Amino acid sequence: MTTGKIILNNGVEMPQLGFGTINQFGEQITDNVAFALNHGYQLIDTANRYGNEVEVGKGLKKSGLPRESYFLETKLGPTLYENDNAIDDTLKRLDVDYIDLMILHHPVNNYIYAYKMLEKAYKEGKLRAIGISNFPVEKIQEILDQCEIVPAVMQVECHPYYPAEKVKPFCDEKGIRLQAWFPLGHGNANLLNDPVIVKLAEKYNKSTVQVIIRWHIQMGFGLVPGSKSYAHIEDNAKVFDFALTEEEMAEIATLNKHEPFYHVTEESLHRMAVTKCNFEE
Repeated sequence: MTTGKIILNNGVEMPQLGFGTINQFGEQITDNVAFALNHGYQLIDTANRYGNEVEVGKGLKKSGLPRESYFLETKLGPTLYENDNAIDDTLKRLDVDYIDLMILHHPVNNYIYAYKMLEKAYKEGKLRAIGISNFPVEKIQEILDQCEIVPAVMQVECHPYYPAEKVKPFCDEKGIRLQAWFPLGHGNANLLNDPVIVKLAEKYNKSTVQVIIRWHIQMGFGLVPGSKSYAHIEDNAKVFDFALTEEEMAEIATLNKHEPFYHVTEESLHRMAVTKCNFEE
């Protein structure tokens, strides 16, 4: 099966479709990572704050696949932004020699210092690419002004109801590729049952989830949907055997509500800044 690829600004090739691991733990995520890698996925996404990197690492091994055959990304937790050992510790938890993409999880605390930590690890070959998540344009500009390496990826809420329009033009101009979390609108029933999406699903004999994932692929976004069900994991990867027309993509564009589901507040930023990962003392 042909899968979509994105060429990052440093020449690294990143699969568009990934498997997200948030809110999965223990044997469940170990099994699901192994299953995903053997059923259409070549990218696994995790984070320090998810508390499952050890189990994700076990899933990578359980897949039986060579390390170079899949793309592994994780996110540095904000409470670790001044911990000089944080990246090496992450490598140990995942039990790998390198990480394909490491991202700063939130624009809080000393993110400039943290980004310079990523740059250092990148130069040392521990990371193949570096990026950011949830950064507004003005804070991306801070990174560009004070650091050496342009981020390769920006992970952000994105879906047909909100196609990341507040950051997309800026990121496009700077060569920063967007990767969507909440790619299905956080399972929002209105999006999944939108008449436009339902009509296209019926036309192509696909689920509404598959139509939305296909929209992301054709928009050029990366995305990391997650699922705890083998059937859904497998179905979510079956999106490379059909294509939406230009007219259909234009019709989906009319669904834009210009509003994300997740709203950043002072309270949410503070929570991100102080909530420790489960392995921190």
